[in-house]
Amino acid sequence: MSIDFKTFLSVVTHITDARYPVLIRGRHGIGKSTVVYQYAKEQGLPVVERRASQMTEGDLLGLPDLDDTTIKGQKITKFCAPDWLAQACNEAVVLFLDEVDRATMEVRQGIFELCDSRKIAGHTLHPDTLIFAAVNGGQHGAQYQVGEMDPAELDRYTVFDVEPTVEDWLAWAGDRVVKPIFDFINSNHQHLEHNDDFEPNKVYPSRRSWERLSQTLDAAGVKYEQSPVIYHLAQGFVGMEAAIAFNDYLREYKNELTVEQLLNDGRVDDTNGWVINEHTAMVEKIKQSKVLNAELNTAQLQNLANYFVRIPSEVGMLLWSAMGEGEQAQTNIVHFHDVKATDADGNTVSVQQHIVSVLTAGSN
Repeated sequence: MSIDFKTFLSVVTHITDARYPVLIRGRHGIGKSTVVYQYAKEQGLPVVERRASQMTEGDLLGLPDLDDTTIKGQKITKFCAPDWLAQACNEAVVLFLDEVDRATMEVRQGIFELCDSRKIAGHTLHPDTLIFAAVNGGQHGAQYQVGEMDPAELDRYTVFDVEPTVEDWLAWAGDRVVKPIFDFINSNHQHLEHNDDFEPNKVYPSRRSWERLSQTLDAAGVKYEQSPVIYHLAQGFVGMEAAIAFNDYLREYKNELTVEQLLNDGRVDDTNGWVINEHTAMVEKIKQSKVLNAELNTAQLQNLANYFVRIPSEVGMLLWSAMGEGEQAQTNIVHFHDVKATDADGNTVSVQQHIVSVLTAGSN
């Protein structure tokens, strides 16, 4: 059974508190490495990352100490720990071993001991060092050139098969990708990534490739409108189908209603005739804009209320939930309750009455 990143982050602390290693399995480009770095930052720990697929036995054991070392007069060989292992042994870090199922069997056997006993070649990890590993294997392993992990190897980890939701990405991407890409994915979930089998040598979109396209477009300083330049750049990162859809989206992008136009300018009537997907996208934009982290003024509350009473009840509950997550939730909700709103037919209804109507399956 798979979990999303939000659930993963809510439970992984229980594993790391016990100092057990964590294995994250999932498709490429979904953010496995990113979530490890995010968790390490939350814990206030540096990340020591090694690609197991690029390691040899020497990278695990280090090099022999050239000093004259003896035991009861007999010369012996003692290995100096490599830099990454020395750091993980001398201070608390997040030790992140990526692509473990692409490593040689000898390297995996060394990692086996590290995960099982928290030591290798006589060197013991710091008591507060945390171990994370990531692989493409598991339920998607047949699509990748990876080695199988046997039951004994898997038994050394707490294993999580991760299938992130679109909402996971939107929550992460809010201030990390350019707004046109965020808005495009917000309105076109199907283009975020490819979830079926892969044809050889064909370029497909992934969460990682959208981030890289965003960074490229931002660095290039392009105008976000339909153009051959954006199409060709997008095709290289996310493939032909997604590039065509994104380029077409930009044709009308400048006319798309923004959160500021809705809340500050009161352009609520512009949403008349919207279908549920468009309302859901707007609520997500409101949530990710962070506008609900500040105290809403009278005009913003009025405009939000006028919008709230016009949208489908299920989307209304999403908006209500988003208001409850804002940093000024208590203040905004108290004031929002008392607003008299105007619906699409020009009728006046209080927000409080509308909420009761929705919750009791009244008309909407």
